[in-house]
Amino acid sequence: MPSKNKTEISFTSEIRVRFAETDPLGIVWHGNYIQYFEDGREAFGRYHGIAYLDHKAAGYTTPIVKSSCEHKLPLRYGDVATIKTIFVDSPAAKMVFKYEIYDPQNKLVCTGETIQVFVEDENGLSLTMPKFFLDWKQKVGLLNE
Repeated sequence: MPSKNKTEISFTSEIRVRFAETDPLGIVWHGNYIQYFEDGREAFGRYHGIAYLDHKAAGYTTPIVKSSCEHKLPLRYGDVATIKTIFVDSPAAKMVFKYEIYDPQNKLVCTGETIQVFVEDENGLSLTMPKFFLDWKQKVGLLNE
């Protein structure tokens, strides 16, 4: 389920909590929420046309340079969780994503944020937005015509 406004674009996806992601009590281990954020980013990227393979095809990687995660309630083995991934527009050469994860009863379980930068294959850190990223922002309505 996508949504758009002038400074944000979002996409909502689902994951099922696997046994391997839980501790002996059947509760999701806290470190797995960062992986759920990645699941959300990948679903967002596929839907909105800015997947990691698009970055790679343009000659860039986008490593995470900052992440945060705030836990509110637990998820358990077998739960189907909803991940809302929100791209927050920035004038800088970076990608900022915010996350909201909800349990099967639609209770907020976790929030977080990641920041990614653009690293060009041969020239290192890019201090300006790559053309492919500017083109994408134009396409989804984040840049003025």
